[in-house]
Formats: sequence, C-alpha cells, structure tokens
Amino acid sequence: MEFKKKKVRDLYLHDTPIENIFINEYLPQAKGDYVKVYMYGYMYAQFDMELNEEAIAKQLGLSKSKVSEAWNYWEELGAVKRYFVEGDKIEPVIEFLSIKDLMYSTMGEETQEDQISEKNFNDSNLRELFHEIEKKMERQLSSTEILSFNELIADEHISPELILYGIEYCKGKGKDSPKYIHTVIRNWAIKGFSKVSQVKEYMEENDRRHLQYRRVLQAFGFTRNATEQEQQMMDRWFDSMGYTMDTIVEAVGKTAGISTPNFNYVNKVLENWKKDSEKKGINDVNNRLTVTEAQLSEYYRYILEKDKAEAEKRTKEVYAKIPRIREIDDKLNDIRRQLVQNMLEGKDFNSKEVNEEKTNLEVERAGLLTDMNYEMDYTDVRYLCDICRDTGQTDLGEMCTCRVERMREAEDWIKQRNI
Repeated sequence: MEFKKKKVRDLYLHDTPIENIFINEYLPQAKGDYVKVYMYGYMYAQFDMELNEEAIAKQLGLSKSKVSEAWNYWEELGAVKRYFVEGDKIEPVIEFLSIKDLMYSTMGEETQEDQISEKNFNDSNLRELFHEIEKKMERQLSSTEILSFNELIADEHISPELILYGIEYCKGKGKDSPKYIHTVIRNWAIKGFSKVSQVKEYMEENDRRHLQYRRVLQAFGFTRNATEQEQQMMDRWFDSMGYTMDTIVEAVGKTAGISTPNFNYVNKVLENWKKDSEKKGINDVNNRLTVTEAQLSEYYRYILEKDKAEAEKRTKEVYAKIPRIREIDDKLNDIRRQLVQNMLEGKDFNSKEVNEEKTNLEVERAGLLTDMNYEMDYTDVRYLCDICRDTGQTDLGEMCTCRVERMREAEDWIKQRNI
C-alpha cells in the first residue's frame, strides 16, 4: 500500500514552525522590526529560497540598513549564522540555527559557541547544575545565558553553590535579570567569598551596619538614607575609633545647641573625646570621664591625706596599748635625723653601731606588735597605689597606671561632695 499527499506549491499556503523557546526567550526582548525580519527570513529558509536584503526591506517597509541591523542583532544572540559565499561579498547567507541545539548541544555541525557548550556540558554534573539553575530561574535558559553561567564556573572558578544561592538571593529581591545576578555573584567572588556561609555572614554584618546607619540618622532627626561620605564617617566611628552606638548617639545630642546639626560637628566631638581619653590614659573611648586634671590632683591630695590620717589613727591606738612602741619610734626618728644630718655634713652616717641600734629597735618593735596580734606594718601609711604612693606620678615623674581608676573614683567623689 502506498500513501501520497498532494504537494502544495504556493509558499504562502504552507505553515512555518517556530520553536517555543524562541518565542519565550528571544521574542519578548527583541525589537518589533527585528522580529519581523527574522520571521520573514525564517519562512523563506524553510524552502531553501533566496531573498536579498533589498527585497526583504521592500516587503516589510523597512530600510535596508534596518534589515542588516536586525541580522547583526540575531547573530550576536546566536540565533543565526551569517557568512559570505566565496566570490560573493555583497549578499550574505543567513543560516538559521536551532535554539534547542544551541542550548543542549545536540547538533552535528555546531557554531563555535555550540562547540564550547558541548565541551562543557558533557559532564553530567554540569547538566544537572543547569537544570537546577532553570528551576530556580523558573524558565529555560537561552544559549547566551547558558554560556554566561558556564563562564562563571569554568573561567572564573565560582562554585555552583554560590551561583545557585546568588540566583535565590537576587530573585528574593525581585531581581531576575541574568546580568544583575552575574554582577552580584561576581562581586561576592571579588570580595573573596567562595562559600555561601561567607556570603551570609557578610550580609548579616552589612544589614547590621545599615541598621546602625539608620539609628544614627534618627538621632540626627533625619528620615533620609545616609550618603556614601556619611557612611564612611560612621564606619570610622564604629571601626577605627571604637565607639559604641550609645556614645555616638550621646555625641549627636551635642548638636541640639547648634542651628544646623551635621556629621562634621559630631565627628569633631568624637575626635576630641578620643584625644581626651588618650591624654588621660583611658583605653576604652566609651568610658568617658569628665574629671579635669585639677580635680584629679585635688582627689589625689584628698586620698593621700586620708591615708596619713588613718595611719596616724592606728598609731595612736598602738601607743595607747603599747607605750614602749612610742619610745621606740621616737628613738628611731632621732637616729634617722642624725643619719641625714651626718650625710649632709659629710660625716660617717653609716656606722656599724648606729645600724645595729636601729635594727635592734625595729626587731623589738615588730615583736611587741605581733605579741599583741598586730601586723608589723599596722602603723604604716597604707596607700591605694604602692607605685606612686597616691601622688599620681612614679619616682621617674611618669603618669601612674592608677590614674584611670582614680578618675572613676574622683568622678563619684565630686558628685557626692556636691550633693
């Protein structure tokens, strides 16, 4: 049995099949004139019929340059291949390429782009990756998009997990443009991120910093976003200078007395506070003390007098219970005065007899105190700081490390004194 079908000879009575991928991926982004040129040429290509650019232009009501421009557009997208037959440099041959084959590399004769795709898609893992990408993109990828994603993997060595997360991240922000997605992913790679965990940590920190920006702007009374210069200034406050949010907000509060609150004013306040902390030997700039040098000196005099008064009180207590201690102290004071006098007059002030007498008296004194359950240094002046002996300066004339602690005490002391 033989079957036959009558051939339709009229071109315009035939159908022209167009791939759905072309309609879905290429058509929406193309200019109307470019689509008209493609469709008209594609119809003639189904029957291997020749048609020059001038005829296409005339039929579609376009200029010849517009037709040539359209072929340039489709060639750049990889939808057609244009070349000249040897000996004919006027009218190019337009070869329409299969969109499906461009995307999945199943053609027998490929263009250069197809050969690249086939080389890279032979690995089943890559095929699976692109299926995952299409799932996340919720559509099929064009050949250009496939090549661009492949470039991220093969040429820029960006991990698949980072690419998939980048798509999720961008789509979550309502951005599904491949160009936007690639830019975001490349920026992550430039920052040295190779894992999703690194990106998430960075974004959490970035989000936290933006919340800080917003909080500072609110303190100013601003409802706008921070400028790039303001962000850099705030970064310096937080990171380089080490200020906390509370301290910065306190500094912003200083602008209440000026007509135009501004960042430069607050920056100057914070710089002055930092210099003041360094001058006072305070490591934590947030621990700001308002004590002046004069007030600190006054406090040192106060605690030194207090140290001596307490020592004198303990001494009187001992003298009352152990009268012999008073006699010993008087003799020791006489010996010390005599030694000093001898030294000033150039006499022998370090004689064996004098030192033996001094030692014997000190031993007797210590024994009397311990017999009565007193510590041997009970009557000595007890300093808060043995290094500077509550003067604020060491023997070398340097600021003592106790200054910061004394400042905190002085602040409370001044407040209590003013109540």
